[in-house]
Amino acid sequence: MTEKYVVTISRQFGSLGRPIARKLSEILGIDYLDRDIVEETAKRMDLPVSKINQEEEAVKSRFLGMVYPLGIGRPGLKDEIFNVQKNIIRDYAKKDSCIIVGRCAEYVLADYSNVLKVYIYAPYEARLKNCVESLGLEEKEAREMMQEVDSARENYHKLYVAGYKSPFDYHDLCIDSSKFGVEGTAELIAEIVRRKMCSK
Repeated sequence: MTEKYVVTISRQFGSLGRPIARKLSEILGIDYLDRDIVEETAKRMDLPVSKINQEEEAVKSRFLGMVYPLGIGRPGLKDEIFNVQKNIIRDYAKKDSCIIVGRCAEYVLADYSNVLKVYIYAPYEARLKNCVESLGLEEKEAREMMQEVDSARENYHKLYVAGYKSPFDYHDLCIDSSKFGVEGTAELIAEIVRRKMCSK
């Protein structure tokens, strides 16, 4: 029987990390967890998702969940949510093989042995094209969102990852999705998983 394993995926905005994670989930036949973590957090904190969304309305953005993955609220709420999400990520990792997107999962699971930590990036112009063609953004909005979301993710990691310097320092695999596309990138990651993790 194959040992349980986890693939964590961090990504630059516009690098198509989420579609790649979904495709990887299909290829490997394991769960893909993203907004599920938010919903479970709300449940454990007895805080409806609608309440989190209400707090987030202070920032007018279609992609606010990417900019503020922990929501906006009272002082200390961010830390409280992070700690709850950390426990949820660990619970999922213990339960079954899965793919976890974002939320410092690569750091949260640093002491887990069978984890592949992936960082997906792409050149600026390729990400800009993805934002316009795949996400339907106007070019000006795309440029603003790329800067805003990447900055928010960077600050989020600096807040919760001890000694954080660069995303390239905290992952086992860094891959330029513009070289292989969504399906190709997912296939490459899946092949590494099969060779290095499923054989344990």
